[in-house]
Amino acid sequence: MCYCYILYSEKIDQYYVGSTTDLEDRLKRHNTGRSKYTKRGLPWKLVYSQHYFSKSEAYQAEMYIKSQKSRKYIESLIKDT
Repeated sequence: MCYCYILYSEKIDQYYVGSTTDLEDRLKRHNTGRSKYTKRGLPWKLVYSQHYFSKSEAYQAEMYIKSQKSRKYIESLIKDT
């Protein structure tokens, strides 16, 4: 199973959108500083995830969320879950 997910960092007050096949491992990698972009926002909290049956679907969902370029859109997704 694949996932599109959103993380939140209180430290830098930012969201991070990604996709993965192993959500638990990916969150661990973000929170141990092994991801260059998210290293400065430690710790990250998982605030949204949606499962998909293929990597392609999860990636398309990630790209759609990013294309909105809207914090309000991200927060509406989180609120609706």
